[in-house]
Amino acid sequence: MQSIKNIALIPNLTRKGAYHTSFDVIAILQRDGMSINMTEDLKDNYKNFGITFFKDTDSLISASDMVLTIGGDGTIMHAARHASPLKKPLLGINMGRLGYVAGLEPDELAMLSRVKTGDFTTEKRMMLKIIHQSANGKNEFFSINDAVISRGSLSRLIDIDVSLDKDYMCNYRADGLIISTPTGSSAYSLAAGGPVVEPTMKCIVMTPICPHSIFARSVVFSHHSELVVTASCDDNTEVFLTIDGARTVIINKTDTVSITSSELQAEFIILKDKSFYRVLNDKFAEKG
Repeated sequence: MQSIKNIALIPNLTRKGAYHTSFDVIAILQRDGMSINMTEDLKDNYKNFGITFFKDTDSLISASDMVLTIGGDGTIMHAARHASPLKKPLLGINMGRLGYVAGLEPDELAMLSRVKTGDFTTEKRMMLKIIHQSANGKNEFFSINDAVISRGSLSRLIDIDVSLDKDYMCNYRADGLIISTPTGSSAYSLAAGGPVVEPTMKCIVMTPICPHSIFARSVVFSHHSELVVTASCDDNTEVFLTIDGARTVIINKTDTVSITSSELQAEFIILKDKSFYRVLNDKFAEKG
């Protein structure tokens, strides 16, 4: 197992309890002789801790052996988009609600000592590459959870056309469409009636949101597939593309959205000997 000496610590201080938890995390890591790196925008919050600060997230992660986040799944996914190109593993401490992607809860911090000794496994997760082509050019995004095409604030159905590997496949009249990774199958896709997929699998899950049809169901595609989506609304209601619940762009009628599996993979550190389905069941039992 790789040697871990330098930790990129990324706390989301907007999360309740994250600031206090970060002090406990720093104490454990430094007691075990590990160095802690953070971005310089947090310098005023962590004075006199012997922390090394970097100008931005990419330089922070590049100089570190692993990434440790303190926050919700959104914090982990944000870090994953930076860590994946640099092939750095991640571990999240859950300060959110469900926290499917997080590896530890705040009452399990003692397990962090296993990082130094290499007493852990890693798990690679598939990511999506999303290309938005518009009259203004092409934009490329990467997702660990999902890409969602949805309507604006007005209660109007949108027309969504889907092509599979350059052949027309189907049309939905719906509130939207979720294209998810296996990791994202337990997030918005699950709430919309999609299947739960074991997160280390390689496939693409498509789930319509409130489709105006009694036959519309989720579809699971090979990770070799390419889906191309166009969307519009009769009364010019805005249509949006949202990546991992964080980045949103407006989709026009003539735009196309191409979704494929990415060559990038997110790598997560696993400290607990617990199956994904056991974790999922426990999360629902605790928060349901």
